Amino acid sequence: MNVKRMAVGLAACALATSAVFAQQPAPQPNPMDNVPDKMPFDIPYGTPISLEHAQAAVAAAVNESKKRGWKLNVALVDSGGNLVAFARMDGAQIASVAISEHKARAAATFRRETKAFEAGIQGGNNYLITLDGVIGSRGGIPLVQDGKLIGAIGCSGGTGSQDEVVCKVGAATVK
Repeated sequence: MNVKRMAVGLAACALATSAVFAQQPAPQPNPMDNVPDKMPFDIPYGTPISLEHAQAAVAAAVNESKKRGWKLNVALVDSGGNLVAFARMDGAQIASVAISEHKARAAATFRRETKAFEAGIQGGNNYLITLDGVIGSRGGIPLVQDGKLIGAIGCSGGTGSQDEVVCKVGAATVK
């Protein structure tokens, strides 16, 4: 009798185990293994932005920020990520001085908006946080003139979306 029960039990286990293995989905391809045909964010470097143009872009961003009642820090770097112009509005968060510079530098050196890092990290691409100089917060915009990168602008002190809105106004002065 015990042998019979044991045989029935083993058969039930074997049946349950085979059902579990049969229900396993096929492995899905990893999107990170996709090899694009073209290089992403392949913007050539141009002549670094002039001080005059940098100051005009910062002024436009500050004016937009004032119009909206936001107190921000605005940094503008050249194509190599070197600070060219900066403005700290009265009452702007002190920690955001370095953050605005970091956003501008990341946008210039990686040749993409910092929003791309924010989206990538939120999408599960956690390897991005291991890259030197990355900042996963929107508000860093590359400045492109005649198809070439000449610098980048970074804003900080508000929410990421506020920083981004103001940066885009400053970036729009570069044509």
